[in-house]
Amino acid sequence: MRTPPEINYEKSLRDELEHSQAREEATRKILDLLARSREDRTPVFDAICENATRLCNAPIAGLILVDNDRKKYQLAASRGTAAAFVDEMRKNPPDFDPERFVAARAMVEKRAIHVEDLASQALYGSQASHRVVATQTEGIRTALFVPLIWEDQSIGAIGVWRREVKPFQPGEIALVETFAAQAVIAIENVRQFREVQTRLEREAATSEVLSIISQSRDDELPVFDAILDNALRLCGSTTATLFLVNRDQETLYEAAARGHVPEEIQRFTLENPPRLDDKSSSFVQAFEQRKPVQILDAADTPRATGGPSQRQLAVEKMGIRTILQVPLMQQNQPIGLLSIYRTEVHAYNENEIALLKTFAAQAVIAIENVQQFKALETLNAELGERVKEQVGEIERMGKLKRFLPSAVADAVVSSGSEKMLSSHRALLGVLFCDIRGFTAFCETAEPEETIEVLQTYHEEMGKLINDHAAGVDHRMGDGIMVLFNDPLPCEDPAGDAVKLAIAMRARMSELCRAWKRMGYRLGFGVGISLGYATVGMVGFEGRSDYTASGTAVNLASRLCDEAEDGQILLSTRAAIAVEDVFSSISVGEISLKGIREPVEVFRLDSA
Repeated sequence: MRTPPEINYEKSLRDELEHSQAREEATRKILDLLARSREDRTPVFDAICENATRLCNAPIAGLILVDNDRKKYQLAASRGTAAAFVDEMRKNPPDFDPERFVAARAMVEKRAIHVEDLASQALYGSQASHRVVATQTEGIRTALFVPLIWEDQSIGAIGVWRREVKPFQPGEIALVETFAAQAVIAIENVRQFREVQTRLEREAATSEVLSIISQSRDDELPVFDAILDNALRLCGSTTATLFLVNRDQETLYEAAARGHVPEEIQRFTLENPPRLDDKSSSFVQAFEQRKPVQILDAADTPRATGGPSQRQLAVEKMGIRTILQVPLMQQNQPIGLLSIYRTEVHAYNENEIALLKTFAAQAVIAIENVQQFKALETLNAELGERVKEQVGEIERMGKLKRFLPSAVADAVVSSGSEKMLSSHRALLGVLFCDIRGFTAFCETAEPEETIEVLQTYHEEMGKLINDHAAGVDHRMGDGIMVLFNDPLPCEDPAGDAVKLAIAMRARMSELCRAWKRMGYRLGFGVGISLGYATVGMVGFEGRSDYTASGTAVNLASRLCDEAEDGQILLSTRAAIAVEDVFSSISVGEISLKGIREPVEVFRLDSA
């Protein structure tokens, strides 16, 4: 009895739906593995091979990767392969030859290649080893190869094989192409992860060496040891040596070494130190070229076979093959050599060479630090009392600069005496200023805001005070006192004070506008007086200040208290002293706290 066509159609739809769901589930699981397999691509490769065999109805699948030099390709993962086939692939990796191997051709042409019957191919008839193993041991007949492509470069391929002559369908080919894209993502993820890890390891190594440098001012050997240890670990080397130029400037000596060096070689090197006039030596070439020199295969050089030499012994007794030698340069002159060795023919890459150049530079820093340290010790011994005197002078200058501007402190030191700072009477221009509304601001603002405003205020006012060559300034909170005409004399103390006040007001106007946008309601006021006051050192041992006291100081302070935002108030004497240059307006007599009689006060005309 024949099955009705509609039933066959429904079954076909169900089968197709099941296959579609299975493919979606497979790709989803592989994507999940991609997210979790940042350090190892093997789980992804294994999952791809397993799903390729299951969903493509093919008993065998494999994933191959091309070597860095693109001469061979290796089996990275497989499913359903016999041990003999895997052994053949690993012992005799196929050449990257598109004329002989379909996988290589798929990679070169960057497209999927489908072979319906391998036994019908000419290569099978020629008894090519891999093809014979594939067809006779595995019984492979139909094959599909899909390249792995990253940045328009083929890096490998996925192979799917059947033991019968049964072509793959377009949907199966498309599925393997999806798997190929996922394999590329896995490869790139792991590459990026390893690249980051390697970079972090190298940064950690250089930081470690720098830390040791900072702690080893009188001995470079701990730095050398750390450099060689990290060079071996990060560059995959077996032995490392750091040589330095002898004092005779004719030979090198071994300053540090890592890795096992036979006693025979140590004795030979000691008895026959490398000479700087040996033009055939690779380290002399590194010195002359001022750059790293790499020997890819030491066994394939004349010095390895031409008679007794350190290289010949290294090749014969240690199996040394690839060598990298980096000169240590000080002021463009070679002072030593950093050498690392591998027992396999494997070139050091650009990143490894760059790392060794960094290590070489750090070794030079360590050497220079020790040289400077020893030179300093010698100098200290020679200087003796002179150094003590200089230290005392520096301490004296430091104490002066705690309360005096640099110019004043320099004048005191230059005079050779602090007599000019002793108590005396002087005619002073005195300026007081502070921030209007600062107390109310502090009550409502956050402490961080208060400090930020105060810091900005003092920084900006301090710049202006220095620019106007004031003698002394004192600060308390938002209040600032500035003295003119002592201890440094000036011709017009009142005029200099007014000039500074105008500059301060202009700058504070800018700051207050900016603060207003931040919600801070602040202003600025200044009081200036001219008169005699007592000035000199006040304090105790260990903490003294140069300050002034008297009516002129009190008057300037009280005028500042009376000043409204933007006002500069002057005492009568100060206003008269500057009237030829600055216009002022009398605001009448005002009773000021601490001042016995009312005082006529003048406001600087802002016009």
